[in-house]
Amino acid sequence: MPDVSATRPARSGWLAAALLSLLSLFAVRPAAADQFGVAAPNAILMDAATGAVLFEKDADTQTPPASMVKLMTLDIVFRALKDGRIKFEDEYPVSANAYKKGGERSGALTMFMPLNSQARVSDLVSGIAVASANDACIVVAEGIAGSEGAFADMMTQAGKDMGITKAHFTNPTGLPDHEQTMSVRDLALLAQHIIKEYPEYYSYFSQRNFDVNNKLLLNKNPLLSQNLGVDGLKTGASADGGKGIVASALNDGRRLIVVLNGEEKESDLTGDTRRLFDYGMKNFKEAMVFDAGEIISEARVWGGARYFVPLISDGPAHILVPRASTATGKLKASVVYQGPLKAPVKKGDPVGYLRVESAEGIVSKVPVFAGVDVPRSGVLARGVDSLLVMSLGWLLK
Repeated sequence: MPDVSATRPARSGWLAAALLSLLSLFAVRPAAADQFGVAAPNAILMDAATGAVLFEKDADTQTPPASMVKLMTLDIVFRALKDGRIKFEDEYPVSANAYKKGGERSGALTMFMPLNSQARVSDLVSGIAVASANDACIVVAEGIAGSEGAFADMMTQAGKDMGITKAHFTNPTGLPDHEQTMSVRDLALLAQHIIKEYPEYYSYFSQRNFDVNNKLLLNKNPLLSQNLGVDGLKTGASADGGKGIVASALNDGRRLIVVLNGEEKESDLTGDTRRLFDYGMKNFKEAMVFDAGEIISEARVWGGARYFVPLISDGPAHILVPRASTATGKLKASVVYQGPLKAPVKKGDPVGYLRVESAEGIVSKVPVFAGVDVPRSGVLARGVDSLLVMSLGWLLK
């Protein structure tokens, strides 16, 4: 059975066609890289819900992520918590390695944990999210994977699983290593993943301070107190890479993500972030293209009681459109998934995403799910289906 990336046109019902035709009046080109005079050499503005990129400047260059890489460290921890493999009450030892590289005497960001002490996972998560503590990163890496190297391999694999394929991870802290690189697009995708997958843990990033080991640790994110709606996620700085930030703000029910890297001054970091958030909030809005439960398209099923399964979104399907028309052009809608699906398929199973693109290149993505159960067919029917797949290809009409 072939495993290929399948793209099918979205269902062309009269309502969907009318909506897409109407929305074509509002197509817009993403902001030019020099429109705002962004000082950062690497920058991106993304809509968290749809993944639409509204601004980018050299967004794919791999650069040192510094402490922003700790978002991937927390992604591994959050996944382990969500899966039940670890608990907030679990304790990990502070090894000599963690103490030497990240402890009080390291001169780096730290939680001030004594050598050979025990640290709770809940405190370690706060230490990473709030204080960017290197010792906390090393402790969780050793506790979960046995070593920093093994944990870095987990980080690299997790990145690939979420589509971050060019990034490379060598440590959980962001301490200097020329082989550890990420682009600002990678960091935006990682932030979007954390926001969507771990809403129950996201509040850790908005803590203003954290009291541990008789020390009051302050959040390193300077934007939390600047009345921008920012409630996360992470800052970073290095001698080679400059200053950077992964910031997310929620205003009027919409969440945007800004990632900057390579800034020389913190004032530029703050100013660039403010301008990009302001641009995204003022110039774009969400528009519904499909109602909740409405069939968007179909996906091919191998070995099932039916050849195709209808695809729906898990609620009203929204895309991002500009608030005012600045250009015209038709929108293209298609459903992208890995196929054919293999029966049995259960109603609600994630399948792929609806991709809507304007003529000028703004792309919104909406996850789609199986709309009905598709049980396995009989042995004879599966054999016939296999012959059809091999002889005619899986895109059987």
